[in-house]
Amino acid sequence: MTSPLPISFEIYPPRSDDGLPALCATIAELAAVDPQFISVTFGAGGSTRGRSLGVLTHILRETHVPPLAHLTCVGSSYAEATSIIREFLNAGITRFLALRGDPPLDAPGDDDLGDLDSAAQLVQLIARVQSEREPYAEEPVPGLPGAARVAERERVQIAVAAFPNGHPRSQRPGDDIDALLAKQAAGATLAITQLFFHADEYLGFVDRARAAGVTMPILPGIMPLTSPGRLRRVLELTGDPEPAELAGRLQRAGSAAAQRDVGVTHAADLVRAVATGGAPGIHLYAFNNHDTVLAVLREAGVLTRVPRQQGAST
Repeated sequence: MTSPLPISFEIYPPRSDDGLPALCATIAELAAVDPQFISVTFGAGGSTRGRSLGVLTHILRETHVPPLAHLTCVGSSYAEATSIIREFLNAGITRFLALRGDPPLDAPGDDDLGDLDSAAQLVQLIARVQSEREPYAEEPVPGLPGAARVAERERVQIAVAAFPNGHPRSQRPGDDIDALLAKQAAGATLAITQLFFHADEYLGFVDRARAAGVTMPILPGIMPLTSPGRLRRVLELTGDPEPAELAGRLQRAGSAAAQRDVGVTHAADLVRAVATGGAPGIHLYAFNNHDTVLAVLREAGVLTRVPRQQGAST
């Protein structure tokens, strides 16, 4: 099934090999709705490097969907970051999400956070490593067997993060737009927002970004918040104020099933609102669970039925 609205998903590598079969099943279900890409997170300091690459290569080999690799630069030297980028490129990964990443909680200060100061510098490094690894491509010359000429090589696609409600470390309101402009100037081709709770937060941010000169697509990142605990954890990470209406509805819902319904409905409402406002697609944070994000898309009217894998019983 193909959605009329471009969609994409984020998943994360399992904590151990025991979680791989369930994740592979989820990947198959997500791939069945023809997303633009499936992104795979990358642990701080490369802590999930091997498992992230394993999931990315599984998506590449076992589905028709392009994988997108998260990369963080905080705490990495140029040599370490270059090695990781080259390893991913060698595996066939050509789409990246370049992130600065969060410093460790026990980091003494900004002096020990690595050689790369920003996501914009990581964007430039990814493009440079690819250029050095594959400076040009060749294509055959018609009518001349064995002859070839220089052709334009496929370039990596590099996404970056955007923050509709401001990054927790921003010093002033305009910092996030300035940072996005810097990432675009460095070569980024797509922005994906962190979560937001109201459609006008995303739509207003896009308007401000466009007025400032940001031209690349800005995908809304939507996270189904299906329990009060998940909402609290998200607020701790983002520093956003509590969305009182959503928090109240989750608390009043009582059962886990009712709370899930509240979260699905809230996310579906966001999908409809931002799509109506002109969003170029929808990026859903899946939490390695296909049922919830696909339910969001069905309730929003983006999908009309549950995807079925080939060979499933009727």
